[in-house]
Amino acid sequence: MFGGQNMQQMMKQAKKMQQQMADEQAAIAKTDYIGHAPSDVVLATFNGDRELKDLQINEEIVDPEDVEGLSDMVIVAVNDALKQIEQDQQKRLGQFAPKGMF
Repeated sequence: MFGGQNMQQMMKQAKKMQQQMADEQAAIAKTDYIGHAPSDVVLATFNGDRELKDLQINEEIVDPEDVEGLSDMVIVAVNDALKQIEQDQQKRLGQFAPKGMF
């Protein structure tokens, strides 16, 4: 059989890569990513599945007359955490897929 040995080797390598990718995905899902607003006035904690687990707001920035400012700080912290997840996924899983897939 022509190439039978090479095909088996390729299949083993593919299976190994699939397992490595699954392991990395599981590690990402278990990781907490904490997004920070300036001076840590708002902290947003997500897991790797992009589920918000915790939102901490420093009471010193709570001003009933500036709800918009508080909202902006929450958005900054949330976006920071989501960016961290994206970067970690690219770093961990990018080796297994074409650029920009994760």
